[in-house]
Amino acid sequence: QVQLEESGGALAQAGDSLKLSCVASGDTSRRLAMAWFRQAPGQDREFVSGISWGGASPYYAADVRGRFTISRDNAKNTVYLQMSNLKPEDTGVYYCAANSDNTYYRTEAGYRYWGQGTQVTVSS
Repeated sequence: QVQLEESGGALAQAGDSLKLSCVASGDTSRRLAMAWFRQAPGQDREFVSGISWGGASPYYAADVRGRFTISRDNAKNTVYLQMSNLKPEDTGVYYCAANSDNTYYRTEAGYRYWGQGTQVTVSS
């Protein structure tokens, strides 16, 4: 089993930057692909970004590309999401997800492990 814990969510203003972290614990011997999803109030959870275990060729949803950067430190079992130039529409609960397939997917069904989420609120 793998447990995921997110942190770094906060109240921010438009144009600000935030950095989210997600620490994996438990059976971290697996080569986990990781992803960030978010869920705005009243909306479905949506894919934000994904990264394979080796970190090559991360993928971003169109509305965050160029503003968000995903990265990971496998020695620390941690994946990050650096968010810049935040917009009010970035508001939501951000979830970290992982699978042991060593490839990321853009759908929730591709992930077995989920964190509890961290709240990001961006005011205009």
